[in-house]
Amino acid sequence: MGSRYQSRTGIRIKQAAELLFWKFKKALAGKLGNSHYFWFYTTYFSLSTNDYQNKSVLDIGCGPRGSLEWAEMASLRVGLDPLADHYLKMGAAEHKMTYVCAGSEQIPFPDDTFDFVCSFNSIDHVAGLDETCREIRRVLKPGGLFLLIVDVHDYPTLTEPQAIPWNFIQTYFPDFEILEKCHLATLHRGHIYRNLRAGVTVSDSDKKSGILTAKLQKPI
Repeated sequence: MGSRYQSRTGIRIKQAAELLFWKFKKALAGKLGNSHYFWFYTTYFSLSTNDYQNKSVLDIGCGPRGSLEWAEMASLRVGLDPLADHYLKMGAAEHKMTYVCAGSEQIPFPDDTFDFVCSFNSIDHVAGLDETCREIRRVLKPGGLFLLIVDVHDYPTLTEPQAIPWNFIQTYFPDFEILEKCHLATLHRGHIYRNLRAGVTVSDSDKKSGILTAKLQKPI
């Protein structure tokens, strides 16, 4: 399985486009909210705040909203994003979670650090897919959970250079136990969380696009 790594020029262009997107969103809203994240980290994946008690949580491609602000019961809550330094200047410095400016291809934490590794609408945005998946495996503790929400599409885009297939789990995490998995339809393009709440499943995985969500457990 060869590396699917985006070029340096492509990375710079992608990051510039993503930063512009967030600045535009902030200009429209005034302040970027984060209250919607709680439901997706808990109820959607059949989890509660008790499951996060004194646990370490990593959110890959966290964005500037404060995706882990709800997780005050966790012992460590880290948002990883190559644009994190820019997000801090946009208001993320007010958040209680920790932002780390780094790509998911080289996560700056030791092996077996996190009880939860989460990628919500981000793994198709990474520069290197193979490298990212290896790093997720490395930093996740044995028995830890990997929570995944990702758009499935068979073509790369400027900000989503990785074309994620329906068999992503079988390809990259074949030894992880699948605790939950769902194939969802894309009813509202560009609104991944709205589609999750709609909950319209796709029975035919040969469809070219949709949303894949999963709760996976690393082998002990």
